[in-house]
Amino acid sequence: MNKNDAVIRLEKTEEYREVENLVRESFWNVYRPGCSEHYVIHVLRDDPAFVKDLDFVMEQNGRLIGQNMFMKTRIDADDGRTIPVLTMGPIGIIPELKRRGYGKMLLDHSLEKARELGFGAVLFEGNIGFYGKSGFDYARKFGIRYHDLPEGADDSFFLCKELIPGYLAGITGVYQTPTGYYVNDSDVDEFDKQFPYREKLRLPGQLF
Repeated sequence: MNKNDAVIRLEKTEEYREVENLVRESFWNVYRPGCSEHYVIHVLRDDPAFVKDLDFVMEQNGRLIGQNMFMKTRIDADDGRTIPVLTMGPIGIIPELKRRGYGKMLLDHSLEKARELGFGAVLFEGNIGFYGKSGFDYARKFGIRYHDLPEGADDSFFLCKELIPGYLAGITGVYQTPTGYYVNDSDVDEFDKQFPYREKLRLPGQLF
């Protein structure tokens, strides 16, 4: 397949279930036995913080192969200010096309569109080895702390990218994850019954 054949566009309402299944396929048994990301995206679309103008899919030859979405959130600054920022994801590519450049293509397009809409920074949880290639760095370098993380704990998962240079200059504070990302396992299991059966496996490298 050729990445030049891929098109990135906004998600359509009638594609919701297809995209949820794409996300399920992308994340199944990656971070935990099974996954919750397909339910998370299902819930987030109805959240007031959801940014519909940054809800992207990637299509190739009429087939959906990837997706990414953004949510509005904030930094509670140490000086009392509230700093509007974005968070991102889940971002997924179908398994057979992972590690072939499609994810970075989708990511870079998404970030550029967020910048064009005037958003100042994106913070989220991810792997610096991948996201660093698109300009992300450790959030601690911007003076931003992850909520509820004990002092001295490993924060290498917490990343940040300024979309507007200097947007976070002079700011220190605590990032708040939108509450919509927190879902109950029982709700995930019930939602998952709407999809074809897949076996949940405990695999090396899973986080949960």
